Amino acid sequence: MHYFVNEHHPIDSTLESSIYTYLDKREALLSPLATTSADAVRRYNRKVEDIRTPFSRDADRIIHTRAYTRYIDKTQVFYLVENDHITHRVIHVQIVSRIARTIGRAFRLNEDLIEAIALGHDIGHIPYGHFGETCLSALCEEYGIGKFFHNVQSVQFLDKIEDCDLTMQVLDGILSHNGEADDVKIVPKPCANWAEFDKKVQDNSEGRRNIPPMTLEGCVVKFADTIAYIGRDIQDAKEIGLLNNNTCIPIECQEILGDNNRKIINTLIYDLLENSDCQEQGFLSYSKDVEKALIGLRNFSRENIYENSNLTSERKKIKAMYSSLFSSYINDLEKQRSSSPIFTDFVDASWISSRYRETATFAELVRDYIAGMTDRYFAKRFEEIVIPHRIEGKFSN
Repeated sequence: MHYFVNEHHPIDSTLESSIYTYLDKREALLSPLATTSADAVRRYNRKVEDIRTPFSRDADRIIHTRAYTRYIDKTQVFYLVENDHITHRVIHVQIVSRIARTIGRAFRLNEDLIEAIALGHDIGHIPYGHFGETCLSALCEEYGIGKFFHNVQSVQFLDKIEDCDLTMQVLDGILSHNGEADDVKIVPKPCANWAEFDKKVQDNSEGRRNIPPMTLEGCVVKFADTIAYIGRDIQDAKEIGLLNNNTCIPIECQEILGDNNRKIINTLIYDLLENSDCQEQGFLSYSKDVEKALIGLRNFSRENIYENSNLTSERKKIKAMYSSLFSSYINDLEKQRSSSPIFTDFVDASWISSRYRETATFAELVRDYIAGMTDRYFAKRFEEIVIPHRIEGKFSN
């Protein structure tokens, strides 16, 4: 394995050698089926002077993106609830990372790769959760640019818009993370080259999402995503009074998984460890009993939380907000209104890739601008286009 040392900050050769030796020894202890630094493949392979492993470098690149920073004000499930103790997207991502690394360590998989995938997996989520995704997808189809899926958008942000030059293994894990509720056994499927990966992205953008991750590490994150939210959403629902003691987890699910978030997480992790093989055969799986209970718990959450009328009552307004913003920004681009936020905050921003800026259509620019918004920023931009501006004192010439 070869690492680069920053020439502006040279280190003692003995220390340098000890770092390389430690990193090599650490990877030598991994499972034969784990992904190693030698497996890492980048699209452009730009030279980097560094002592980090390739996947650790990717994790740092993700953290330093503008898209990652906006996690802080993106809601998870309860997008119209003011409560400081419910899960926002940034907390969910951290929980996924912790759970996935715990599982990966037990299987002797590459924790650096797992961390990078976990940190980037939800960057493509948009204002007002999954319903917002439904609204934006309909608009994208109306404007002729296909459907919208947050996993594809995560790759779009990191691979195209901010051009992070991440490894294929990280991008693939991010792309393949969703749809986890229906996956009770996953066997990774290799991805041979960038052309094959780009086709996988295209297939996902058209709604064909049944291709598993290319690495066991990606499979771990896929499972960890469910483990992180399935009990936490119930905990949050109780926190805000959406669920009460009369609306408890079905007894058949309680008996298998437990009756609170801590027990559910513990049960799912241990069951996964006991029923998977990451040393010889290469697969992750739940037992049949846990699989059945997990499906039942998700059905319970869909009926009592995700489609609860207390949460869905404002959807008509949200849909109208998306439509108004999309058409307004299309108009701004067509009329070249350089003072519009889509220019000042996005198209003309220094962190936007020039390659992306030169090739994206107007509809794609609007899609990506709106997709990157936080809930608060989205509402502010909507107010700007629907509420008349007041003039203080007198007009200025």
